[in-house]
Amino acid sequence: MLPEVNIVWLKRDLRIQDHAALYEATKQAHDVPQVLVLPVFSWDASVWSSPDYAQQHVAFVRECLDSLKTELQHIGLDLLESADGIVNFLNALSKTHHIVGLYSHEETGNQCTYALDQEVAQWCRQHQVPWHEYPQNGVVRRLKNRDHWHAIWEKRMALPQYPVPRVKLVKSDLGLTLLEANNKAINFNKPEADKPLRQKGGREPALKILHSFLNGRASRYRGGISSPISSVEAGSRISPYLAWGVLSIKEVMHTLRMQRVRIKQSPSRYPNNLEAGLKGFESRLHWHCHFMQKLESEPEIEYRGLHSAFDGVRDEAYADAETSQKLERWKTGKTGWPLVDACMAMLNQTGWINFRMRAMLMSTASYLYWLHWRETGLHLAREFLDYEPGIHWSQVQMQSGTTGINTLRIYNPIKQARDQDPEGAFVKQWLPALKHVPKVWIFEPWLMTPELQQRYGCVIGQDYPAPIISVESAIKAARIKMSAAKQAASNSSETRQIVQKHASRKFKPSARSKKTKEAKTKGNDTHVYQQALF
Repeated sequence: MLPEVNIVWLKRDLRIQDHAALYEATKQAHDVPQVLVLPVFSWDASVWSSPDYAQQHVAFVRECLDSLKTELQHIGLDLLESADGIVNFLNALSKTHHIVGLYSHEETGNQCTYALDQEVAQWCRQHQVPWHEYPQNGVVRRLKNRDHWHAIWEKRMALPQYPVPRVKLVKSDLGLTLLEANNKAINFNKPEADKPLRQKGGREPALKILHSFLNGRASRYRGGISSPISSVEAGSRISPYLAWGVLSIKEVMHTLRMQRVRIKQSPSRYPNNLEAGLKGFESRLHWHCHFMQKLESEPEIEYRGLHSAFDGVRDEAYADAETSQKLERWKTGKTGWPLVDACMAMLNQTGWINFRMRAMLMSTASYLYWLHWRETGLHLAREFLDYEPGIHWSQVQMQSGTTGINTLRIYNPIKQARDQDPEGAFVKQWLPALKHVPKVWIFEPWLMTPELQQRYGCVIGQDYPAPIISVESAIKAARIKMSAAKQAASNSSETRQIVQKHASRKFKPSARSKKTKEAKTKGNDTHVYQQALF
């Protein structure tokens, strides 16, 4: 008789705390002592070779796995990694062990992870292996509409956290030859280098960053998250750890709410505005799952426009040389608009930028350069260390105006620079060519005379590029182009279906009139580039 084993398939849940799949798999093993537990992380090439992942993601996950391995060893489990893919691993393991059950969380990922889930489901049916999947956030599978989504979210967040398995299990070699064969070198031929200044993966840095936010940095959250300078400290910066499940959102919510209680009980012990900042941050955690729900309910959002009225408005094929040139300028931070280029420079080094600047980058690409959102969205996915597919693609389409239910928000990068970086400190930090340019010229350096360019060491076209289009003209043209499509979309049945399926509902009903409440559900999602708020 083959030895029995429960497989815990780890995906974006790289922790042992509040881990439903791990808890249930070990609980069942305790009830039947001869059943072993195997946590497995699979480096599936079909996923990791996809164009939305970059080398920084591989490196970050590698660090998270190293941390997780130590934590699992403390409770008597070994972390197994497979470079041959989860299905190949299951096939090989099933020859030496009887797989009692497969345990995992419900993943809302990209098209590749969705296809992989379907493949695993088919394997489980063929081999009569029950696959137990558990929610790990507020995303609801097979949700018909948004009417009761918030109540479900609140109910899930109020549930107790799953305890860490405490009883050490009997360890087994579990086929070391098989494991050594699967632990091959991980190489997905990613062209991008790792980010030298990105956040490090693992449980310890995640908790350190979370606690520093809850105990002090959150006091600057309100009013501090819009500027690319202040947001570095004012934002929570836990987004990569939420994206890869090093922290669970329920764990964060419980910790945050307990901290708010402590602050109210002893306000003098904490910085001013800390409780207000945490309250504002808590509201953003609602939006985190709200945007992920969109992709869960409609996976095609990743690669197809949400509203058909906007199909063909922009060239998806990037067929002409001018469009390709614009894409390259935008990606490499050579637009000639200093704030845009500085943001790209920061992303290149750190893998992070704040929410408003992300929205501005996407708006610049979609409206000023008139680029199709799919290719620019892929570039930003690779640049964002905290890339969360559900949030990312919902926001990419929202910021590109293709949802049919959101107000168009076209950012003027010059105005944004004056509002969010009035002294030009951020621009000078990331664009050395503009280091000596005075602030009167810093956001429009092309307006300097040749003599001034020489004086300040920034010759336009040589040290720093000139813009290839006028901001004002581009914004005007974009509004004209979008107005016809938006008019066609405004009263269509497709728009009503999108509202029913995707539009936000009020979190807390007020005493407003029924008419006002109905108007509020017409898809006016709060302007939030959610992923970067954390």
